[in-house]
Amino acid sequence: MAFAPCFSDNPGMTPRFFCPFPLSAGATVQLPAETAHHAVNVLKVGAGDTAILFDGQGGQWRATLAIHGKPPKAALMATLETFDAQDNESPLDITLVQALPAGDKMDWVVQKAVELGVTRIQPVMAKRSVVKLSGERAERRVAHWRSIVIAACEQSGRNRVPDVAPILELPRYLSQSVEQPALRLICAPGATTGLREMAKPAQSVTLFIGPESGFDEGELLAACSAGFQPIHLGPRVLRTETAGLAALAAIMTLWGDF
Repeated sequence: MAFAPCFSDNPGMTPRFFCPFPLSAGATVQLPAETAHHAVNVLKVGAGDTAILFDGQGGQWRATLAIHGKPPKAALMATLETFDAQDNESPLDITLVQALPAGDKMDWVVQKAVELGVTRIQPVMAKRSVVKLSGERAERRVAHWRSIVIAACEQSGRNRVPDVAPILELPRYLSQSVEQPALRLICAPGATTGLREMAKPAQSVTLFIGPESGFDEGELLAACSAGFQPIHLGPRVLRTETAGLAALAAIMTLWGDF
């Protein structure tokens, strides 16, 4: 069986752009400067070309583009024409709770989790997290991850934008999560239950992934007290940036739309 390739910057595909403001029929809107720069100078769109616009609230608009001015500072205008209510969202409501990994691994996790269909991402700082962020640095990093989410939605065809919540210390997150109804799963060494042995959840799913060195024993006990069920992902030890994505793919295969 042959599979058609899918590239976000493939000139043979209609480009998709996120607009951080409401869209309505017949409107002519100016795309954000960064979007315009990428579209004109990287994707090489031209006047009269067609694009897909979405505002994150569901559905998408087919639009005709117009360029005002000259590159590299050209303004990109879009006239909205037809609305398509299509939403490529998973039937599952999944929250990925990811303990901060080292380096730029979180960028990869955020991008791929969005492609796999996650609904929201909650970064947490565990005792063994190498990265510690607070204040303005934490806000900048979350803003960066949110920009990655938008780019991943543009690439993957999603019309609803998953949220990246502010970074929380692990104990604070657990104190808040107790009141949230969901199937709560935590990847833990020594767990005896795998995803295949579990019934399809009737409610949402929260998946908790630890840092490079794993959870502190007290953290794992606290998570279990908050309703998280320990699960394994097979006999091999997965890195933190692999575990969550592997679990998401398995969950989507067992209970979602894969």
